[in-house]
Amino acid sequence: MAQKIIIIGGPTAVGKSDAAIELAQKIDGEIISADSVQVYKGMDIGSAKVSPEDRKKIPHHLIDILEPNEDFGVDIFCRLASMAINEISERNKIPIIVGGTSFYIQALLKGVDFSQEEEHDKSYRNELLLQATDDDGKKRLHAMLYEKDPQYAAKTPYQNVKRVVRALEYIHYTGMLFSEYNSIQSQKEAIYDYNFFALTDNREAIYERINARVDVMLRNGLVDEVQKLRAAGYSKDLKSMQSIGYKEINEYIDGTISYDEASYLIKLNTRHFAKRQLTWLRREENVTWIDISKGQKIVF
Repeated sequence: MAQKIIIIGGPTAVGKSDAAIELAQKIDGEIISADSVQVYKGMDIGSAKVSPEDRKKIPHHLIDILEPNEDFGVDIFCRLASMAINEISERNKIPIIVGGTSFYIQALLKGVDFSQEEEHDKSYRNELLLQATDDDGKKRLHAMLYEKDPQYAAKTPYQNVKRVVRALEYIHYTGMLFSEYNSIQSQKEAIYDYNFFALTDNREAIYERINARVDVMLRNGLVDEVQKLRAAGYSKDLKSMQSIGYKEINEYIDGTISYDEASYLIKLNTRHFAKRQLTWLRREENVTWIDISKGQKIVF
């Protein structure tokens, strides 16, 4: 019998964490974060990390488990999340997956096997990564992907170097298009017995909350947080330091943009991210939408 899990998705700042805690208290659940930045220690403000007080109320998994210079991707997430699901289920509690990294959630549900990727040597991957050391290099890499697999390139931002490189690497070793691989994976049956809830609100309300959240982050010391990370030896070029919020503050610290420009860009890029999250969720099957503007709540 497939293990029972609950998934809570939705755009950033819509209230997923609060909804998950409320649900976990009602059904005796534990929360697994599907966030690609909250895994890192010391990256608290910019990732809107769940507070220590909330983590005392309900056990949270996959938060504060890595240093900012350690690698974290979909393969590592799936392995660690699967282990957490097993542990939580063995305690007769219900695992609740929460987060906005849609690629992670999809891979976890379908049980995507990444073992073949690990069989290849890393020389081609490293060759590609060497080309992505600046913005122009990232664009050239994306153009290479567009030439080989325009369908996948069209929906992958050039800034997402990890996904661009992964697609090029897959094409290089298999001769198959990565868009074809994704299509095959999307047709696979889920390996879990799941309920998928997606929180939404009207667009203006979501954007207002995003803008307000960024203002709070800046007031609470986001600049100091990034400076401390850099003082601790963590390069601005790390994948973790290139995430939304950290990338713009690094540019401000380096003097390439002003404080006001950094604030504006964090808000803009976060709004774009929220739009992409909603676009992905609308393509998913078996999703129960929870419209908080209508006072709806998750019922399980």
